[in-house]
Amino acid sequence: MKTENIKPFENKIWLASPTMHEGVELGYIKDAFEKNWITTAGDNVNEVERLCKEYIGIEEAVALSCGTAALHLAVKLAGERLYGKAKTGCGVLTGKQVFCSDVTFDATVNPITYEGGEPIFIDTEEETWNMDPVALEEAFTLYPEVKLVVLVHLYGVPAKISAIKDICKKHGALLIEDAAESLGALYKDKMTGVFGDYSIISFNGNKIITGSSGGALLVHTKEDADKARKWSTQARENAPWYQHEEIGYNYRMSNIVAGIVRGQFEYIDEHIARKKEIYERYKEGFKELPVKMNTFIDNASKPNYWLSCLIVDKEAMCKQVRGEKEALYIPEGGKSCPTEILETLAKYNVEGRPIWKPMHMQPIYRMNPFVTKDGNGRARTNAYIEGGCTDVGADIFARGLCLPSDIKMTKEEQDIIIEIVKSCFE
Repeated sequence: MKTENIKPFENKIWLASPTMHEGVELGYIKDAFEKNWITTAGDNVNEVERLCKEYIGIEEAVALSCGTAALHLAVKLAGERLYGKAKTGCGVLTGKQVFCSDVTFDATVNPITYEGGEPIFIDTEEETWNMDPVALEEAFTLYPEVKLVVLVHLYGVPAKISAIKDICKKHGALLIEDAAESLGALYKDKMTGVFGDYSIISFNGNKIITGSSGGALLVHTKEDADKARKWSTQARENAPWYQHEEIGYNYRMSNIVAGIVRGQFEYIDEHIARKKEIYERYKEGFKELPVKMNTFIDNASKPNYWLSCLIVDKEAMCKQVRGEKEALYIPEGGKSCPTEILETLAKYNVEGRPIWKPMHMQPIYRMNPFVTKDGNGRARTNAYIEGGCTDVGADIFARGLCLPSDIKMTKEEQDIIIEIVKSCFE
């Protein structure tokens, strides 16, 4: 197929948009209307918590307004467990440092700062694009006082969770598992979301299933679940009036949003299967190009294929320069770069996206410590400034991009997108 014969799509091809199912989600919303449960309580909220527990295999789930709210309450639970309750006006992590995945969305990191903590970013490894266990182990040598780790499963691919859990156990650290992008992914036949001391999932509009918003906190005890539910409803005490003895939040999931999530759960396996088909079709279509798809550990994990991503081989990269908000590239025959590919897709009304910009490169967190490996495989702090480091996350950001992975995209539409990407290397 010649690209000169390709016209822009009349209807935009999205990165990942919500997929509704006729009558199903709307039926649960209608039920909430008929019962007049237009609030943060009701059958739909209760059912979402039950579905989360049963599908994931976790002891308790708390339905919340978004994944970030779930992360915040996970941080509070972990902080209280480690350091006790905070003084009024202070966060539970005030003056404490926390190890965190570097390549992620900032929602993973911000709740640490809500509670007064300082994130220390751990570099990425190449096999899964997740936190590097080697760098994490060395980070504990550099910062032995750290007792909390926040781990992300990027783009639906499970991290090397066994190694990371062993390291946390060795150093007496708690683990928060951000499974916002990996609902339905398996690691050694267990769902992501069960491995952390505290874990979260997200139902944001572009996730594997959605409520337009929403998330859930996953915990192992009823005590933690009850404490989170109390915090999420402004920490009201059991009294005839509004009695408050600690800081609370307006974080509970609405019964309307829960109706959508409840209906979506009926189709989660179907969504994952479609995402896998999209990934495999890209992989086959690009086999002659100097690119690789985002990878996973075949014998240990089964991703949910939330987003299909590619990374351009180093020798096939044309010159590309990125500022804080703009990027430039110089076209070169036989070579390309993420900027060129994304701009070309956009010309055809197709949405792609750069890989998450690493947190240590973000202006707001640029002065935070960052632990990566030098040429000898040993960890160094802020080595990206000092030179002589690997900085895997920055390299993936420079050479990688997210491809349109919308499950409503047809095979014919995806075939055209594959040809558009190929044309960038001509």
